[in-house]
Amino acid sequence: MVNRSQNMEHYSQLKALVKDAPLEPGVYLMKDETGTIIYVGKAKILRNRLTSYFSGEKDIKTKTLLAHVRHIETIIVATEYEALLLENTLIKQHSPRYNINLKDGKTYPVVRITNEDYPRLFRTRYIVQDGSRYFGPFPNVQALDTMLQLIETLFPLRKCKTLRSRTHPCMYYHIGRCSAPCSNKISKEAYREHIERAVQLLTGQTEALLSRLTQEMESEAALLHFERAALLRDAITNIQQLNATSSVVDFDEQSRDYIAWADAGILSTFTVFSMRGGKMTGRELYRTRSAAGEEESLAQFILSYYSPDRPPPPYIYINQNLSLGESVLQALHERFGYTPAISFPLEKRHEAILAMAQQNAREDVLKRQKERGAGPALEELQRLLSLSRYPERIEGFDIAQLGGRHTVASLVSFKNGIPDKKNYRYFKIRSLQGAIDDFGAMREAVSRRYSRLVAEDQELPDLILIDGGIGQVNAAKGVLEALQLNIPLVGLAKKEEELWLPDAKEPIRLDRRSEALKVLQHVRDETHRFATSLNQRLRSKDLALTNLEAVEGIGQRRACILIKHFGSIEAIAHAKDSDIASIIHCPEMVAQAVRMAAEQAVHDKAARMANFAYPQEGGQQGLAASLAAEAAEWDKKKDRTE
Repeated sequence: MVNRSQNMEHYSQLKALVKDAPLEPGVYLMKDETGTIIYVGKAKILRNRLTSYFSGEKDIKTKTLLAHVRHIETIIVATEYEALLLENTLIKQHSPRYNINLKDGKTYPVVRITNEDYPRLFRTRYIVQDGSRYFGPFPNVQALDTMLQLIETLFPLRKCKTLRSRTHPCMYYHIGRCSAPCSNKISKEAYREHIERAVQLLTGQTEALLSRLTQEMESEAALLHFERAALLRDAITNIQQLNATSSVVDFDEQSRDYIAWADAGILSTFTVFSMRGGKMTGRELYRTRSAAGEEESLAQFILSYYSPDRPPPPYIYINQNLSLGESVLQALHERFGYTPAISFPLEKRHEAILAMAQQNAREDVLKRQKERGAGPALEELQRLLSLSRYPERIEGFDIAQLGGRHTVASLVSFKNGIPDKKNYRYFKIRSLQGAIDDFGAMREAVSRRYSRLVAEDQELPDLILIDGGIGQVNAAKGVLEALQLNIPLVGLAKKEEELWLPDAKEPIRLDRRSEALKVLQHVRDETHRFATSLNQRLRSKDLALTNLEAVEGIGQRRACILIKHFGSIEAIAHAKDSDIASIIHCPEMVAQAVRMAAEQAVHDKAARMANFAYPQEGGQQGLAASLAAEAAEWDKKKDRTE
């Protein structure tokens, strides 16, 4: 009974664990209570595959497997193709108890080009170190065979295993499948050109070839030669399928390690991918807590990771261009008798493996953050700001406006470090009447928010964050004092990321890696995004109304109806005249004028954006003058309220 209860507990823990698995392709390793790998699987989307083990009715095989699983580890790769190859390597390496496929000693085929004057090109499963060139491996054997048939057709290479001089070429020459070097029907230079073109096809350098085949396919289809067109279509499809090259299996025998890392505050994860004998032999994750900088942390990791039992390979690639210093290299030389080359890679194949390693490290850091929660960061914030209570709820304010027009304030709410979007609010500032006064706008927004919470006896925040410096903070403080509220306030100034407390003479400067600072930056950035998006929508709407009202017979009411119905000035520009006429009940001539006015508005908007993105002489100044002129024109009009 106890064993059954323990199994159910492990099952529940694993079921909760897989809900946070990556939404990426990769390999998963199931381990028993001793840490031994008992099953290796691959997935196009890791979370979906792992979740399927814990949903629905399972057969006896799956039930038996899950009864022994105590931990699940994932390795993210770039594609499902990469996952297939890595799965093959890991199964051969670990021989997991519950894996059946891929344990028979077979491997995926490769393409070999022999080291001869007139090389042969053929499929094989064996690697011979005689100077031959190899391409692959190719899991899709059927597609590979189609590729080889295409190469045979496009580039007629020799078929015979032993090249002997002949007076007359064999049948393959006469049917166009061999260029007959045995009978001197082709020069070495021309034959080598065939080989290099085949290499381009095998390595994915196929843009020109695909373009030519596509044109030929379209020509054949136009001539109603559908069978030939279908063959070309299939060839194009198979070329595209075989274009990918592998990052987890290659033919570089040089031993090398790939070290990548990710961090969040004091949490760091290092990932090591090891390549030995041309294969990735596995992945290791190391979790650390460190306040050191990146170079120092990397140096500490390398010196602790490599030991007499695990000496470093000749080459170590890292995911940032950092210099570890002579002392680290000297320590490695004294310990192992040689100095490995540690560098940021310049070749794409190395960059691809490092990208996978870094993605695994980043995924683990995110997982650790979720497990840990925002508690430590909020505790640090409470200590740094001397708050009387834990800042469970933080509310943030920001102001957005353009020349005093459409001034809005945003309010965002965070609970336990997570956005609480149902409590987001915005305020259209009414008291300024076109004046540019961020302090006044802040006073109005804070007053409206907290006077309402007090009147309705609702929960007040534990901390208020103001996007700005001491001026905005003191403006908000005056409002809170008038309401007799003692809510802690802090401002976050963008330029230097400084914290300002009310009436402070000097700001508080935190380390950029501070978790408390990162929480406040998240709140500040969200307030800015929310305020700016609303301001832009209002400006866009007002500009659209202005253009539509210029049409005779279209006043403010009809313009508002059109904007509300179609959603944007762009949609009106693409609408039918009859649809516009039916919406606002006007003659089609008026509707046509409305559509043309909308088209002109869209054109003007595009021109302004182009002038901003590619300023010519006076371009930026011209844009500023244009916006100022628009603002002045808007100010002359009667204010509109919704």
